Amino acid sequence: MALTIYHNPRCSKSRKTLEIIRSADIEPTVVLYLQDAPDAAEILALAARLGTPVVELLRRGESAVKGAADLPGMDDDDALAAWIAAHPVALQRPIVVDPESGRAIVGRPPEKVQDLLP
Repeated sequence: MALTIYHNPRCSKSRKTLEIIRSADIEPTVVLYLQDAPDAAEILALAARLGTPVVELLRRGESAVKGAADLPGMDDDDALAAWIAAHPVALQRPIVVDPESGRAIVGRPPEKVQDLLP
């Protein structure tokens, strides 16, 4: 099984989600999204896999979001995806994708990742 995790090693929920995946003897592809930020198209694709609007991928509590003067409207998926791509710290984390099934989850709580595991 191949999984991809959009991971922030400084986030306890992200670390715990990765631990759960590895405890199932799966070594996922780890995307350190703060260093290798997904582009707008990838963010739109993640939202589609999650079955949610892009606004649900926004970490509204982040200071980058709270103080953003250039934040687009919450109902404009394209503009919001481009904004998140430019401000990856605002991306919800962790996101785990199963490319084989096309499914994805946000690992909050981390135990949600078990829905993707065999």
